[in-house]
Amino acid sequence: MLNLWNKPQRIVILLFSLVLGGLFIGILSLILGPGTPAAILLLDYQATPPANYPFLYPFTVQNLMHILLFLGFGELYCRWRISERELAIVNEKLLPEDYQVILQAHDLVPIRERVANRYDGEHGFLPSLIDLCILQFQASRSVDQVVSVLNSSLELITHRLDLRYSILRYIVWVIPTIGFIGTVIGISLAMSLIEPQAVKQPLGEIAQSLGVAFYTTLVALVESAILVLMLNIVQTREELALNRAGNYTLTHLINRLYSGT
Repeated sequence: MLNLWNKPQRIVILLFSLVLGGLFIGILSLILGPGTPAAILLLDYQATPPANYPFLYPFTVQNLMHILLFLGFGELYCRWRISERELAIVNEKLLPEDYQVILQAHDLVPIRERVANRYDGEHGFLPSLIDLCILQFQASRSVDQVVSVLNSSLELITHRLDLRYSILRYIVWVIPTIGFIGTVIGISLAMSLIEPQAVKQPLGEIAQSLGVAFYTTLVALVESAILVLMLNIVQTREELALNRAGNYTLTHLINRLYSGT
């Protein structure tokens, strides 16, 4: 069972994703075999490549997109682990939840000690919000200023959370771009096979090149659609963790603060 408190080792997971991508390509190559329609569609694995074909298997456009797809899966796995970790922290009851509890300044010291080592500059939404709000209240004794600090912190964390998905968004963009490049290359090869002065054109090779050209775009769009769906699901999960952390801090800390003596 995964210990969701531990942050995932991103570099290790991305390297493992590269290995999985290579295994995926190797297994498909063995199962499908060269020259079959599925092998040409998914891998561009041809028994007899067209003349002047620039790609030597396994160094094809489709296989490059598969590797990027698995890198995206690895990044999504890291983000999913982080979101589940954040949600697990919210459920740890770091604050007193009895509706009759009123928190004064002397009650906040043990709470702050409890959360002090539970966050860093990137992770630990709830502990960081609790710590900042307590620190602000101890300095100002003003609940209004604590609310202002909470709102500012939530905005900064939201922006930071959005930046974490920049690499994933790039992968989602670059996969169809590579697919379109493969299509352009395939069409160019097909056009190069046409001989203006020849009576009989190599229609079979031309059709084969055009088929491969459109296959790269088809595979790219399918893989990009899969990544976009998973990206939105995982990002929604992480944003949900942030929203719950902010609501928990507001409900069980700020609304219970008493600045009197």
